[in-house]
Amino acid sequence: MTVYSISRKSQSWYGESIGILILDAAYPCVPGNVGNATTYDFPVRYQEVRGASIDRLLNQRDPELLDAFIEAATELRDRGVKAITGACGFMAYFQEEVAAAVDIPVFLSSLMQIPFIHAVTNKPIGIVTANAERLTPRHFEASRIASSIPLVVAGMQDQTEFREAILEEKGTLDSAAIEREVVGVAGRMIEAHPEIGAILLECSDLPPYAHAIQAATGRPVFDFITMINYVQASVARRPYAGSM
Repeated sequence: MTVYSISRKSQSWYGESIGILILDAAYPCVPGNVGNATTYDFPVRYQEVRGASIDRLLNQRDPELLDAFIEAATELRDRGVKAITGACGFMAYFQEEVAAAVDIPVFLSSLMQIPFIHAVTNKPIGIVTANAERLTPRHFEASRIASSIPLVVAGMQDQTEFREAILEEKGTLDSAAIEREVVGVAGRMIEAHPEIGAILLECSDLPPYAHAIQAATGRPVFDFITMINYVQASVARRPYAGSM
């Protein structure tokens, strides 16, 4: 007979290994988006960072959000998740502080994959971000990305449907239109920089279109979902079954 013990007195249910910090925003999160639970083959738990709007995080980079991020991360930790990720690559701004505040792994931004991608490709990496004008050295430094890694950054901020649906939260989202926009942005980036060996999607809203980007560019495409799946596999290991 197996005897089980509680993990934390603050934990009333079990089975959610990945906790996801999500912005205080309102727009449709289609399947494949970090903010859609059906994206995953395993249960996840969400926690909204109160007051963390797109404007305050991306445009203002408001340092007063730090307490809200730590509070939300602590809530996830106390509810039993084994690792905490984000749902916006710009959350990298608070990566170091949040990681220091809890005793479980924290990986707030898809940007954190860049050292690994560069190690396995040894080529420049193309980044498609929600807003290239708002991506700062601090985001890269907090993600432990060395300045020696060659990067090419392309933004979605001038793409009409993406800007209106996500950055401006108009309330509706034309997924086919955003797919056309991001494939165009990625394609033009590769055309201008054919030396790029892989593409990293910084934005948590872009993984639904990773397959289309790969088909158009012929490059490996990394995003939040590749990162989350990788960490999930490490914190919830399963026994192997097979035959010899």
